[in-house]
Amino acid sequence: MTEKMRSWRAASGAGIDGLTLREEPVPVPGPGEVLVAVRAVSLGFRELLVLRGTYVLPVKEDLVPVSDGAGEVVAVGPGVERTRVGDRVTAGLFPSWVDGPFGPEHLPQLGGSLDGMLAELVVLPESALVAVPRHLSFAEAATLPCAGVTAWNALSGVRAGDTVVTLGTGGVSLFAAQFAGLLGADVIATTSGEDKARRLKALGAHEVLNHRATPDWPAQVRESTGGRGAHRVVDVVGDLPKSLRAVAVAGEVALVGFVAGDVPMLDPRVLFGSGASVRSIAVGSQAQFLAMNRAIEAGGLRPVLDREFEFEDAAKAFRYYEDEQPFGKVVITVS
Repeated sequence: MTEKMRSWRAASGAGIDGLTLREEPVPVPGPGEVLVAVRAVSLGFRELLVLRGTYVLPVKEDLVPVSDGAGEVVAVGPGVERTRVGDRVTAGLFPSWVDGPFGPEHLPQLGGSLDGMLAELVVLPESALVAVPRHLSFAEAATLPCAGVTAWNALSGVRAGDTVVTLGTGGVSLFAAQFAGLLGADVIATTSGEDKARRLKALGAHEVLNHRATPDWPAQVRESTGGRGAHRVVDVVGDLPKSLRAVAVAGEVALVGFVAGDVPMLDPRVLFGSGASVRSIAVGSQAQFLAMNRAIEAGGLRPVLDREFEFEDAAKAFRYYEDEQPFGKVVITVS
């Protein structure tokens, strides 16, 4: 092991141009901690919010960015019991959230108030680690902690025969479509182009609606479900008025984010009249992560990757993710 390693650093509000590559001392794991050689990280919309200075949670100064990564354990600190050198691992975005309901005590998060994964070596608490599914590569496993766990959490309670609506082709939406299929649900997906529609159907979507050609997609969802509406809508856009029109009485809108930027106001009478509930999703716990991984292994599921970049080209990866509307996750590999 070398005495020096490289890490990318960022400042909240400085944007992609504020990313800098540095050489730093190799960190040493303390009690209950492990040293992980990062092999891959993946980007998500959250990472752009951090760089833009618009992320809703606290962000530390001089941050190692990116919450999602996977790698190999290369050293362990005193008191580490479950983890061995050579284990392939990833980590929960909220390291202290092991199980149970989310609370303010779990707010510290990787790539935000805590240093993240965009480095050659990182120290993590053993309690945050989750084993990589055996059939996945490091690049595939790096996509799981935020987008994967969020989608899994958003589908909590979905059963075979239910109808799930997913919006667009971002990371959470693609995972939600794949997981809903694993659970035996019927998937209605929305997108904006024929090529993406074909790829969504190849992932298992039963129906794909072009939201540009059919702006009133909730009406189409109701028509496709015999007037009932969907049991679950995974809303990454933040357009609750439309999502509530598409969801069934006693159904649920899982509110994941606001990628559309400006979002319409919600008349409380629309929420009341829908007879449905809205649940905001804060990623998920390590227990949910483990349950998701069991389903991934049992179903042989593979995350959708769009493009991989080298570690030295991290800024290019961020720009590609921001500009190109990728179908699948953008991954940065670390040699």
